[in-house]
Amino acid sequence: MIQALKLGFRYSSPGCFSAVNFGRPKFKGPVCLYWAMASRRLRSSLRASSAGNLEESTSVDAPKPQKNASKASRGGSGVLEESEVIEKMTLQQMKSRLSTGEDSLVLQYQETPEEKSAVCKTNSKRKAKGLSESDHIQITNDGSDISGGKRKKTQVKESPEESVHVKSRKIATEKELISQSTEIEGGRTKKKASSKTTMCNIKAHVKVDLSEDEPWTVLTHKKPQKGWAAYDPKTMRPPPITADMPHVKLMSWNVNGLRALLKLESFSALELVQRENFDVLCLQETKLQEKDVHSIRQTLLEGYDNSYWTCSVSKLGYSGTAIISRIKPHSVRYGLGISDHDSEGRLVTVEFDNFYLLCGYVPNSGDGLRRLSYRITQWDPSLSNYMKDLEQSKPVILTGDLNCAHQEIDIWNPAGNRRSAGFTDEERQSFQTNFLDRGFVDTFRKQHPDVVGYTYWGYRHGGRKTNKGWRLDYFLASESIAKQVYDSYILPDVAGSDHSPIGLILKL
Repeated sequence: MIQALKLGFRYSSPGCFSAVNFGRPKFKGPVCLYWAMASRRLRSSLRASSAGNLEESTSVDAPKPQKNASKASRGGSGVLEESEVIEKMTLQQMKSRLSTGEDSLVLQYQETPEEKSAVCKTNSKRKAKGLSESDHIQITNDGSDISGGKRKKTQVKESPEESVHVKSRKIATEKELISQSTEIEGGRTKKKASSKTTMCNIKAHVKVDLSEDEPWTVLTHKKPQKGWAAYDPKTMRPPPITADMPHVKLMSWNVNGLRALLKLESFSALELVQRENFDVLCLQETKLQEKDVHSIRQTLLEGYDNSYWTCSVSKLGYSGTAIISRIKPHSVRYGLGISDHDSEGRLVTVEFDNFYLLCGYVPNSGDGLRRLSYRITQWDPSLSNYMKDLEQSKPVILTGDLNCAHQEIDIWNPAGNRRSAGFTDEERQSFQTNFLDRGFVDTFRKQHPDVVGYTYWGYRHGGRKTNKGWRLDYFLASESIAKQVYDSYILPDVAGSDHSPIGLILKL
């Protein structure tokens, strides 16, 4: 302790200390010695003594004691005298003096403007690191053992510049800033109550509140990679295509039951048409029976006079696909032309001037992956061969619910769904082999290689609200026509199903 006191006086400048100041020093440089008494009696005695000295120093009319005047004239020699007294004291005398409260010594370094600027920069760096540091030595008589240079609360280190830094034993994530101010009334200095501000905990991983209105704009993924971003159609879609540029606008949507969708008060087909102004709408999982098709056709909006429906006959009220169009196609086909695949109403093909458009609903591998083998060994190869046959005369565009999240970026929890239908290694490899490797382009992924955009959210766990989804819906296009794609997009704000609509704008 004596060595610490000697060290403090040896490297401190006599003229750079103020009389009494209870604030915490905020500087880095010459050592600051902050000696505070632990007992309440000593603390109150210290305050009373300090207040008395301040009162004498601020009073204009009152004569100053000769002792103080002599000290002031010597430019701080009183401090030197104190240091000499302390230097000669033994440890026992110091303890005795502390316990009796005869004197108190509170010294604080006065900062220069240049040092204040440097301190601001240093404090900013410390806050960024989340460290609770103190640039002063505090010696308290709290009954703890101070012999042998041991410290229970602080550790003292001397840098090459012979400055002392005291770091707290525990790195804190909560800091307290105590600001104190004084006011002068009638020649007396009064100390205001300290205002205390507590900073919030600094956490390595900041929890971001999901937007209630646009949860899809929050990147939700168990294993996000550098450069990935959440899909936001407001900022990631190109400007609207001009009317003078020939184009066609296609939309696709797994409605998960068309009649149920049309009964929803929150859904308006008219508003969707007015907003998107699509030319062709492809539907999957209509869950209609053939007897329902006529009544549904009567409800179609004016201008969409061409509609083509296929329904499941092996299992009523199951699957089903449809194409509704302003443009009259040259030809229409239903199914793959293979009886084993065509009883569930999973495919409709229409031919336009410049391309074939296929609306497909690929079989789900099901619970326990009971249909996985059928899916990857029969359905996928048959559909791929069918598309390649059509491609011999015109480019092909396949859209719909293809029931496969092709890459890890296409599903929020890849590790937890390795054996889930739609993300098995077998299904993903089949998707790659039968479609992408054969020249069909995933238009959304080509346009947005590092964007996390989902098209399906399960009802069971409220996936849409938390954006825990899958990208199962696609527009796959022949390479020869993929370069004409102006925009491939998702409409995550359109509700009414567990899937969202997707769109494709194709320049003609």
